[in-house]
Amino acid sequence: MSGRYGLVILDEINICIDMGMIKVQDVKNTLLNKPKNLEIVLTGRNAHQELIAMAHLVTEMQPVKHYFNIGVMARRGIEY
Repeated sequence: MSGRYGLVILDEINICIDMGMIKVQDVKNTLLNKPKNLEIVLTGRNAHQELIAMAHLVTEMQPVKHYFNIGVMARRGIEY
């Protein structure tokens, strides 16, 4: 809210909302009261419908090709 930043990324916040760790209303209030020049990016699966309705841009990504498909398990520091 200080106006010091132009971009804030709330990485994986959608999952936190989906799991009940953060209230969707708290996120909505933050988005509604943010400084005009601040861009906020929410990431993570299962975005709440109310946030999707508020958003200017929504992207859903899906894997086309992934290491896991050839037997490579999750790597420390990369996938977990």
